[in-house]
Amino acid sequence: MYCSSSAIVNLSNKISPLRACVRLFANQATWQTKPYKLHKMDEGPSTDVTVTREDALLLYREMMRIRRMEAAANALYKEKSVRGFCHLYSGQEAVAVGMEHAIDKDDQVITAYRAHGWTLVRGVPADKILTELTGRKSGCAKGKGGSMHMYNHNFFGGNGIVGAQVPLGAGIALANKYSGNNRICLSLFGDGAANQGQVYEAFNMAKLWSLPCIFVCENNGYGMGTSAERAAASTEYYTRGDYIPGLWVDGMDVLAVREATRFLAQACREGKGPFVVEAATYRYHGHSMSDPGTSYRTREEIQGVRQQRDPITSFKDKILNADLVSSEELKSIESEIKNEIDEAVKRAKGDPEPPIEELTADIYVNPLEPYVRGTTPFTNLSHIRINKPVNIS
Repeated sequence: MYCSSSAIVNLSNKISPLRACVRLFANQATWQTKPYKLHKMDEGPSTDVTVTREDALLLYREMMRIRRMEAAANALYKEKSVRGFCHLYSGQEAVAVGMEHAIDKDDQVITAYRAHGWTLVRGVPADKILTELTGRKSGCAKGKGGSMHMYNHNFFGGNGIVGAQVPLGAGIALANKYSGNNRICLSLFGDGAANQGQVYEAFNMAKLWSLPCIFVCENNGYGMGTSAERAAASTEYYTRGDYIPGLWVDGMDVLAVREATRFLAQACREGKGPFVVEAATYRYHGHSMSDPGTSYRTREEIQGVRQQRDPITSFKDKILNADLVSSEELKSIESEIKNEIDEAVKRAKGDPEPPIEELTADIYVNPLEPYVRGTTPFTNLSHIRINKPVNIS
């Protein structure tokens, strides 16, 4: 909003007309987070978290993009445009956005099959994600991966096997240490996967070799259909590394997540890794689309989290009350995101599916044989080698 000419005339006598017609925004604001819980750590991140006006708008935009995209994915699945599995990230946006804004683009991330939000923050456009969900050839994995298998540069995707991404993340971190490139790897898993044996094997090797890895348990309270309390003798997942230092963070607070990740990432780069993080978050939908999510928890519980702990609305209230942003700016962002996702949905419905020849493409990087066995030993298919990677920009 701008001053009227009369206000400028009166400026030499009094300042109040100027304040009446110009909205002054703060450059930054600071809040206190919930206390971090520490395991085998002498000190932790600061509980004073600061955000600039520019970053506030960026963090809000990124969380809203995930929320709106997942709402679209939900609708596409219900109208049967998406087949197979589909695991939505709604409610957990602060974890992906907070962590992504605390690491470098050269750092690596590998996560579980609830991967849409991470795929977006790692740089894959929303239309490439939704077209992947609907099996279109313009999808980020050429329509072949679907919900659970999406990739990008330095993003090693969702993994369809429970907990399997944890040892893979340790392997990526080992490669970083071997090459001395000063990169770190985030290896994310859920509270349900936290009881897998391979998780502890990876922990052991990571600690033994001091790997630059942050193992992140996104504790959304429930496994496939069982609460964490009914599935685990200890729900203090940040202590599960035993000899590995651990940290608990409020996963519904994007600034707390960002601050914690910055702290641990720096420690990893100094050779003090690995670490185990528990991000206490919540998922609004069921485990997958076949799960209504209300047989093992009440609708009142879900609604209570939405009203009291939602990562987007709570952040929105903070930055508005601190005069970092205006409601008009946030409405404009929301409108832009709506248009972006609406266009992505059109592509997800209208783009062509991959041709049948793609069935035997991308099986091997360097195929040693020209043929791939078909349904019988006598129905060989030509192996197609496509050197040009899919364009996801």
